[in-house]
Amino acid sequence: MTDYIPVSGVVACHTCPRRYYFERSEEHPESPRYTVCKQVSTHLGELLEPEQIWQEILCVLPEAAEDVRELFDECIAACSATAWQRPVQVDLAVESDTLGIRGRVDKVFEDGTFAVARSSAAPKAGVYTTDRLRVACYIACLNETLGRPVAGGYVEYVASGVCRYVEPQPRDRREMIKAIRAAKRVVAGELPPRPLRAPCEGCPHLERCTAGPRRLSDLF
Repeated sequence: MTDYIPVSGVVACHTCPRRYYFERSEEHPESPRYTVCKQVSTHLGELLEPEQIWQEILCVLPEAAEDVRELFDECIAACSATAWQRPVQVDLAVESDTLGIRGRVDKVFEDGTFAVARSSAAPKAGVYTTDRLRVACYIACLNETLGRPVAGGYVEYVASGVCRYVEPQPRDRREMIKAIRAAKRVVAGELPPRPLRAPCEGCPHLERCTAGPRRLSDLF
């Protein structure tokens, strides 16, 4: 199988396959917020040295603005109050031939679990639906890449200093399969129908997405 779907594409198709269609061939620069959270995450589980980490961020993001430093300070303060596991491997490339997806796991721990780093603030409880889907995808990939069963994974909400464990349920895996199928259709060149409850607010593609009459088949 050659056309692997990135895990990010599966999550994007879960949110809105039509937007994924418009954006799949575009380059997406890394947000400063993600740069900060990702770099802080690489040091969790060890003694945090703020100035050393900040210099690493400046190496990755030389034009960092003042608000980026403010976010960094908030992340350090939040994460210093939490106990973190130290990984045995970081940025592990994984894939599932069965599902045709691939991605890169941020951290793998000695007990066989893993973690993904997120730049969003933590929800009041649990993890976001898209993060449950992301974890489900990585579990499928890890099961095949490592050849051993993985039950769940952690989501690190670095900006909030919160780490939460999640075991995907059957509904999460069904949503994963549905999103993978949608992504494969997009890769094949099919323009997907606009979801009835699409998250259109703030979408940069709204005008061309909604131009012209909708097909009756889009409603079913």
